[in-house]
Amino acid sequence: MTHQTHAYHMVNPSPWPLTGALSALLLTSGMIMWLHFNSTILLSLSMLTNLMTMYQWWRDVVREGTYQGHHTSTVQKGLRYGMILFIISEVFFFSGFFWAFYHSSLAPTPELGGYWPPTGINPLNPLEVPLLNTSVLLASGVSITWAHHSLMEGNRKQMIQALAITIILGAYFTLLQVSEYFEAPFTISDGIYGSTFFVATGFHGLHVIIGSTFLMTCLLRQLYFHFTSKHHFGFEAAAWYWHFVDVVWLFLYVSIYWWGS
Repeated sequence: MTHQTHAYHMVNPSPWPLTGALSALLLTSGMIMWLHFNSTILLSLSMLTNLMTMYQWWRDVVREGTYQGHHTSTVQKGLRYGMILFIISEVFFFSGFFWAFYHSSLAPTPELGGYWPPTGINPLNPLEVPLLNTSVLLASGVSITWAHHSLMEGNRKQMIQALAITIILGAYFTLLQVSEYFEAPFTISDGIYGSTFFVATGFHGLHVIIGSTFLMTCLLRQLYFHFTSKHHFGFEAAAWYWHFVDVVWLFLYVSIYWWGS
């Protein structure tokens, strides 16, 4: 950075965008092969290449930001704008699911029996596992905030404890949702109710898994002393993402589990 006359990061040529794109193509092709021909070879290969690309790309970004000094305050500002725009795009992504749910539930068609939930659907009790899941995610929102404040205050031990608690709560939420899917009295093929329920909650569950992976990466980096009280945007982005996941779940719980049942 001492040889530059500006504070911007000129990224070096990297093979990972290309390998990432090819592994994503392999993933879609592998899913087709698995669903139509019951062959998992291409799917397994795509998962392996995806994981390798993710590891090596993240490794390069960590090196650039932590050891090479490329993530100046100007670069960090751009990263913040990028993360904010990404979360906004995720808001619109979930808005489509809520639109589909409310479009169908506020004016049920005669094919649905004229009321909601449709005829023959026994919805889940919102005061059982869904309420427990809500409390688990809200608790994880508290623990991630605790971790963030501990990091800013330079309290390494508490930051690691709070971050580990958040990851455990995220894993617990995922296990509860898997058990709920197995015990649900309806399936994704049960009309508009089943499809909107499983697509909305399923994509949220996927985001919880992605967020948990994000946080586990941050925990590993914290154990290797990558973060300081003034330089920790990687963790900050993970915390923003986790809070977004929390808020989406609150809307899902109120709309689909409570009001929609």
